[in-house]
Amino acid sequence: MQYANVTQQLSVGPQVSVEDIEAIQAAGFKSIICNRPDGEGADQPDFAEIEAKALSLGLSCIYQPVVSGKITPDDAITFEANLQKLDAPVLAYCRTGTRCITLWAMTASKTLSYEAILSISQKAGYDLSGALLQVKPA
Repeated sequence: MQYANVTQQLSVGPQVSVEDIEAIQAAGFKSIICNRPDGEGADQPDFAEIEAKALSLGLSCIYQPVVSGKITPDDAITFEANLQKLDAPVLAYCRTGTRCITLWAMTASKTLSYEAILSISQKAGYDLSGALLQVKPA
């Protein structure tokens, strides 16, 4: 299981397996957000499988599928609302984690500078310089 810390409340990572859920719980996560649509890849488990295992271990789960390359401001608003209602720390995952950290970055632009968002993202292993052009001040 791989993940990168973004904030004290949020970590992001690539696709998880049902077998990863116990390690996710052992790492201290309280909640999971899935940002990957079911059926996007032939090798991914359905969210229902992840959710069933997570719930059996007392973890909260939310399915918020976002199409790769088509993240909208509404997706980011929903992501932020999901983070606020879930117990932290939260692990958000998609295929690589990029959608998850992009959703965070879009909402973080309300309180953090473009440079701070890029720095945090880069420390987590993601280069959002091209993805965040819309939040960069003119």
